[in-house]
Amino acid sequence: MPERMTDDSVFSTDVPSEIEPVRKSIRVKASPEKAFRIFTQEMDTWWPRTYHIGSSPMKRVVVEGKSGGNIYTEQEDGTVCPWASVRTWEPPNLFVMVWQVSPEWQYEPNVERCSEVEVRFTPVDDGTTLVELEHRGIQKHAGACVRMREQVNAESGWGSLLTMFAEKAGGLA
Repeated sequence: MPERMTDDSVFSTDVPSEIEPVRKSIRVKASPEKAFRIFTQEMDTWWPRTYHIGSSPMKRVVVEGKSGGNIYTEQEDGTVCPWASVRTWEPPNLFVMVWQVSPEWQYEPNVERCSEVEVRFTPVDDGTTLVELEHRGIQKHAGACVRMREQVNAESGWGSLLTMFAEKAGGLA
């Protein structure tokens, strides 16, 4: 994702009880089936190689297509770097993943300390698909959760990722 945080001054013990979710949407020239498939099973075709939390360059993204499946990157040094897990897998309408990335941009194995990203795929009458993304529960990350929200909501965050996805899915509608 965006640049890793290295400034300890951004970490706080004052964690808001609720942080506004990040919401983004986009319409793509694709059916819900195609959009769902490209967003999930073909994530590797559009996800930027620089957006990873591994210790070496990213080779590919893997999404295990089932509830309880893992989402991880394979790194060039042969390591596997988990960063999410599939909470809900309901093709072609709904995909929810547990965002297991800490405010320090490291893997967080404790899902109770993780936010989630929901992506809905809704058909539109003109044959396009409305893709709605909501990254919620960010306050569960504690520490620098406000900064994390700013980063995933930034121009280089979910908005640009959805644009890259749209290009692969057939373009913006």
